[in-house]
Amino acid sequence: MDVVAEEAQVPAKGKDKEKKGSFWKELPVLVVVALVLALIIKTFVVQAFYIPSESMENTLLTNDRVLVNKLVYHTRDIERGDVVVFSGVDSWDGEFKLEEPSNAVAAFFRWVGTAFGLVPGEKDYIKRVIGVGGDHVKCCDSEGRITVNGVPIDEKSYLYPGDEPSMESFDITVPPGRLWVMGDHRSVSLDSRSHTGDPGGGSIPESQVIGRAFVIVWPFNRFTSIDIPATFAQPALQALGGPEPMVAGFALAVPLVLVRRRRQRKGH
Repeated sequence: MDVVAEEAQVPAKGKDKEKKGSFWKELPVLVVVALVLALIIKTFVVQAFYIPSESMENTLLTNDRVLVNKLVYHTRDIERGDVVVFSGVDSWDGEFKLEEPSNAVAAFFRWVGTAFGLVPGEKDYIKRVIGVGGDHVKCCDSEGRITVNGVPIDEKSYLYPGDEPSMESFDITVPPGRLWVMGDHRSVSLDSRSHTGDPGGGSIPESQVIGRAFVIVWPFNRFTSIDIPATFAQPALQALGGPEPMVAGFALAVPLVLVRRRRQRKGH
């Protein structure tokens, strides 16, 4: 009986070896497929970004990782208060410097690390949108507050403790299709204020925006959503060139046209 039992166990052991061998053969394929799928998601849907500097403290801390929604601006416009990641290639100088990779292997791992939010991208920036195209953004009013279209914004909920809204004065009407962006840690952030001499007066093109940062995912103890502060919900912030005034203008114009036509008919 013992001999028979041992003989019966031999095929089972052989099958286990075959399964293990098959797993190790398939593992490289699984890794490649996982990387390809991750890169597709990163390219079109959601991407992780590494926070390399203090410019967005205390909303975002150095070494935080955030997820950026790359689809959101296909369904809605960029809004004031959004925290956006954008590319500064051929425009802004970096707030930090990375050494160039010493060889092709190091360059590849740098690329992979940047793609998955493990290391920072030297030309990627993260800032808060203060003004959109058509907005009149000014610093500051008599109480030291930044105003958007003449309306002061209350920045206490996100501004770095002890920072002023801005130590530099500025007065700009944001060109169409561009954004005025600022870091939450105003005393160290190199943002739109530092580029007022550039084309666009310091504003950035909407086309350079990669997506909206919507959640902190690392470290785990800082896991939280990145919401738009309530101060940006003020209806009065709407620029005169926005859609709402245009709609209101048509609403007022239609009755006037009708009244005029009635008078003309009566005149005839």
